Amino acid sequence: MPTRNEEGSVRPLLSSLADSLNGIPAEVLFVDDSGDSTPEVIRLAARECGLAVRLLHRPAGNRLGGLGGAVVAGLKHARGSWAVVMDGDLQHPPELAAWLVQIGQSRQLDLVAGTRYTGSGGSDGLADGYRRAVSSLATRFTKAVFPRRLSRLSDPMSGFFAVRLAALDLDRLDPIGFKILLELMIRQPRLQVAEVPFVFGTRVAGQSKASLREGMRFVRHLVRLRLLVLRNQVRRSSTTDGAGRFARLLAFGAVGATGIGVNTAALWLFSEHVVNPHYLIAAVLATEVSTSWNFLLTEKFVFRGTKPGTRLGRGVRFFLLNHLALLPRLPLLALLVGVFSANLLVANVITLALLFLVRFVIADSAIYAKPDEQVVEKQPMRITVDLTGVQRPVEPGGDSQPRHQQPRHQQPRPVSATSRYLPYRYSIDGVLRVGSQVPLKELEYFRAQWLGNEVDLSIRIGEVGRGPRTRALMTQHVAPAGVSYSEHFGRLGANFRVEIGDKIEVTCSPTLARSPHVLYTNVIEALLRFIAVSRGVILLHSACLELDGQGLLLSARTDTGKTGSVLKLLREHGAKFLSDDMTILHPDGHATCFPKPLTISHHTLRAVQAGDLTAAEWRRLKLQSRLHSKEGRNFGLVLAGLNIPIMGINSLTQRIVPPPKYNVDRLVECNVIRNTHIENLFVIERGEPVLEDIRFEEAIDTLVANTDDAYGFPPFRQMAPSIVIGDDDYAELRRKEREILVQAMKNIRVRRLGSNTFSWAEDIATLLGASPIAAQQPHTVADVPAAEQRPVAEPPVGPAVLPAPA
Repeated sequence: MPTRNEEGSVRPLLSSLADSLNGIPAEVLFVDDSGDSTPEVIRLAARECGLAVRLLHRPAGNRLGGLGGAVVAGLKHARGSWAVVMDGDLQHPPELAAWLVQIGQSRQLDLVAGTRYTGSGGSDGLADGYRRAVSSLATRFTKAVFPRRLSRLSDPMSGFFAVRLAALDLDRLDPIGFKILLELMIRQPRLQVAEVPFVFGTRVAGQSKASLREGMRFVRHLVRLRLLVLRNQVRRSSTTDGAGRFARLLAFGAVGATGIGVNTAALWLFSEHVVNPHYLIAAVLATEVSTSWNFLLTEKFVFRGTKPGTRLGRGVRFFLLNHLALLPRLPLLALLVGVFSANLLVANVITLALLFLVRFVIADSAIYAKPDEQVVEKQPMRITVDLTGVQRPVEPGGDSQPRHQQPRHQQPRPVSATSRYLPYRYSIDGVLRVGSQVPLKELEYFRAQWLGNEVDLSIRIGEVGRGPRTRALMTQHVAPAGVSYSEHFGRLGANFRVEIGDKIEVTCSPTLARSPHVLYTNVIEALLRFIAVSRGVILLHSACLELDGQGLLLSARTDTGKTGSVLKLLREHGAKFLSDDMTILHPDGHATCFPKPLTISHHTLRAVQAGDLTAAEWRRLKLQSRLHSKEGRNFGLVLAGLNIPIMGINSLTQRIVPPPKYNVDRLVECNVIRNTHIENLFVIERGEPVLEDIRFEEAIDTLVANTDDAYGFPPFRQMAPSIVIGDDDYAELRRKEREILVQAMKNIRVRRLGSNTFSWAEDIATLLGASPIAAQQPHTVADVPAAEQRPVAEPPVGPAVLPAPA
C-alpha cells in the first residue's frame, strides 16, 4: 500500500484487513512517502492489529516515480507469491483483497484487477460529477490510445489489483505518477488477466492527491508508453522474420495490383459489355475472376516453398477470405457510387485498396501459416469476475445494507411454464441426467424421455447478453459460481450463461440454439467432462472397441486417422463398437460406450469403402470435409484472434454447411455394445513406422494432452477456469481427473503405433491376433523393420507383454 499523509486511515484500514484475511498468511507492506506522522501511526497500529506489518519509508528526495514508483519499490520488497496493490484511504474495499488472490490462483491467472466499469462496479466515491466525468474520459482516451493492449481491461486506470510476482519483470517497469496498472499492461502485455467489479468508496480521511500536476504527469506517462510501443514495433519489423514478412507484403501487393487490374477489367466487361447486370452483381462476378487470378499468382510467387495443407484446401480458404471481404466492400461501393456519384471503376479500385492489408494479414497468418504457426495463442476476449453477494464496507452515516448488490443482469427472472419444460432428456450411463430445450444429436443414444424435469444439467433458450459491444466479453461469477459469454452483436450473438450450484443450468441465446452442434461441442461437452469427474469417472478423448473379446482404446490428436481406423476394424475385422470420440472410463479399467455420430471425411469413406450415402451426400461431403477438417479448425482458431464474433460465425457456418456426421451403423454394419474391460491402448501417430511400449507417466501425459486437444476451440479456455463442481474448482477437478485416469490405466498396456501408410487398423488386428473377415490384407506391423521398432527404456506397466508378430 503506497501512502502519503494517510494518518487518519491507517487504523481502520488495518482493522478491516485483519477481519477479512481471517488467518490467511499475509503481510502488509506500507511504502510511505508522507511528510506527516503517518509512519508513526503505522508503527503503533501494527502492534494492535495482529497482522505482520512492514514499513518502507522513502525520505524526501528519494521518491522516484511518485505513487507508481512506490508500488514498484513495494513489489521488489514483497516476500509472498502474490501481491495485492491498493490505496491506503479505504476507497478500495479491503475485504476484496483476499478474493482477488484466490481468483487468480484458482484460475491460473497472472493479474486480477478491480474495475469500476463492469457489472456491479461503480465510482461512487469520487468527489463529484466533474471528477467522475474526468476519470471516465481519461479511461476512454487511454483505451483509444492502446486499443489492443488494453482490450481485456475495462478499467486500466484502476489502482486496485492482485498480481503474481513471478509473472512480472520488475526491472522493465518505469512508472510516473498514479497509473501503475497501465504501466504493467503496456510493458508486459502477455499477462493473463481477469477483472472483478467493485465500487470505489468514499475517502475516510485525508485529501485527494489528484491535481493539475498529476494530470500532466499522466499525459507525459501516456506519451512515453505510446512511444515505447512504437519503438518495439519498429524493432520487431527490423528482424529477419519481419523482413521476410515485409518482402511477402511487397510481393502480395504486386500480385494484388495485377488483381485490381483484372478485377477492374472484368467489372467493365460485366457492367457495360456482356450481361449488363446491376453494378453490385457485376462487382461480385468480377471478384470471382480476380480471386482466381490472385490465387494462382499468390501460390506461385508470394508464398513459395512448402505450404500447409493441400492446394484445394488453401484455395477454398482463399476464396472464402475474398468473399468475406465483399461484406464491407459492397456497402462501401454502393455508398461511393450511389451517394457520392463516384465513377464505378474508380470506386471499385478504392474499395479493393482499402482492404488490401486486412487480406494480406489473414492470408499470411491463416491460409499460408506454417503448421506450428496455425494455432494462435491469444485471448481476444475480456474476462470479468462478478463477486455476487460479497459485502462491501458501509459508508459513515449509511445504513447497514450491503452496498455490493446483485447486478441487474443476475437478478432471477420469472420463467413461464412452457419455457421450463425440457422436451429432450438424456440419461448418460446412469452417471448424470440432462434435460434440454435444444435437441442434442450427440446424446441421442442416451435418450430417456421417461425422465422428469429434475435433471443434473438443464439447457434452456433465453435472452443472454445486452447491447452491442466492441469485443466479446467473458464474465466469471464467483458466488454463486458460473460464467456468461456475450459477443459483439449483443442479444443477437451466440451467447450463453452457465449457473453452477447443486444443479447446473445453461441458458443459450436463440442464435446459439439454432446450431446445436456448436452448443454441444463448445459448451455442453466441456461441462459433461467435469461433471463426470465429480461422479468418479472420466470422459476420455479416445475411440473404444472390443476385438476378439479384448477391450481396446485408440487415442490420437485430432484428424490423425482414428475414425478411418475404427471403421476398418469394424468392417474388416469384426470389432464391436463403443465410441469413436469420447469414452466413459471407470477407475477399475472398464469402459462404457458413448456412441456419438462420427465426423467423417470424403477420403475416410473412400479408404474403407464404407457407407450407403446417396450421390447428393457424397457431393456435399467433399465441401463438408474440407470446411470441417483440421485446416478449417486451425483457420477458425486464427480468426478467433482477430476480434470477431467467432462463436456466431461458427454457428452460422455450421448451419449453412453442417459437419459431416453419421451414425456408425449408417456407415458400416456393426454391433454397438454397452461396456467392455480395457486391456490395450494404442496411441496412433503419423510418421515413420514405429511400435513401442510407452512409459506409464508418459502415457498419462499423452492421454491428458489428447483430451485437452479436443477442447481447444474458443471459448473453452476462458470458460474452463470458472467451472466449479461442489467444492472442487477447475484445478482440483483436473487433479481428480488425472487421478482417476491413473487408477484406470494401472492394468492397461499402452503402445505407440506410428505409420505413414494409414495401416493402424491392420497393425492392431495383427498385434491382438484378430482374424480378418475381409479378403484383402494390407501392410501390417510385421512389415516394420526390426531396427525401427524402438526398444522400451523401462518395463511396460500392465499385463504380460504379448508375443511380437512374426
